[in-house]
Amino acid sequence: MATRYAALLSAVNVGKRKVPMAQLRELLAGLGYSDVQTYLASGNAVFTARDGEDEGAASARIEAALEEEFGFSVPCLVRDGDYLAAVIKACPFPADDVAGKHLHATFYSAEIGDERYADIDRAAFEPEEFRIGDRVMYLHLPGGIGRSALATALSRPASRLKGITATGRNWNTVKALAGMTAHE
Repeated sequence: MATRYAALLSAVNVGKRKVPMAQLRELLAGLGYSDVQTYLASGNAVFTARDGEDEGAASARIEAALEEEFGFSVPCLVRDGDYLAAVIKACPFPADDVAGKHLHATFYSAEIGDERYADIDRAAFEPEEFRIGDRVMYLHLPGGIGRSALATALSRPASRLKGITATGRNWNTVKALAGMTAHE
């Protein structure tokens, strides 16, 4: 059975790391993926993979093709529709009562645990808060991510996530990608 995936590109279309969405769609189609769509201009694509290709294999193929096409490394996480639906269902915050721009999900290439963030004094950042899930961190940032002291603290030091790819999306994007990858 073919699988519907979302590709989450990290740190593109900021500065000199431009990946035009039309080119991304062509690149994915050239890799043999079908029903390719992009969402916004921030490195989100949805596609159908052939039978038997898992998230890791799809990520590796896409990363290699992106580097060949654009000349720079682009970390890419691939997640299927079931996973994205589970992320939404498991959200520890009242997602229906929070504006999508105040709720974020940071996706990771591997499981992470609370111990990676044990040095963070959670009470010092209230009302901002975070929780760890299945290869995801949920962030509730009532003032938005742009001025978030918690988001800044979580991103430092960079060695905290050595060897792990991470990329974040706001809740509106998470819900949209889940809808685009849902079983029909």
